[in-house]
Amino acid sequence: MNSSQKVILYIAMSVDGYIASPDDNIDFLSTMEEEGQDYGYSDFINTVDCVIIGRKTYDIVLSFGIGFPHADKDTFIITHTSRPSIGSVKFYNGDLKVLIDELKNKHGKNIFVDGGAEIVNELLRNDLIDEFYISIIPVLLGDGISLFKNGRPELKLKLVNSTSFKKGLVQLHFRKDR
Repeated sequence: MNSSQKVILYIAMSVDGYIASPDDNIDFLSTMEEEGQDYGYSDFINTVDCVIIGRKTYDIVLSFGIGFPHADKDTFIITHTSRPSIGSVKFYNGDLKVLIDELKNKHGKNIFVDGGAEIVNELLRNDLIDEFYISIIPVLLGDGISLFKNGRPELKLKLVNSTSFKKGLVQLHFRKDR
């Protein structure tokens, strides 16, 4: 197993902790769009060769009509329903811990967790996320889909870096504090 390989959550949320409105709308993210600014995403994505994403998040991304952005990486869509693979995109309905163990044995680069909240919280319940890049969008949504749910164990984190950007986004990079 590659011990230097990490499972990394890279995600954005509102100041009040929501990753989407109650109807799965993520329009608030577009308020941060700025020509030539990707908030470190290009550098980050070059450190991964595998993506884990929930089926609802995957469907939202596809609804934008721009094609799936991670088609060049092995991608696992976590779902309850078996579906055939589409190129490098595989639909997975098994145990997430088993999947992470298999990926750490197979892949050389880091594993990117791209959401959604159900996947993140299942990984947290099993202590499977090593690092967190959380971009805080300067908006209070008031209601929606919380990034972090109740019923997971406490996890101590160490702040690695914080970066603030011109449009008000603040990106926090945490590592598990062991």
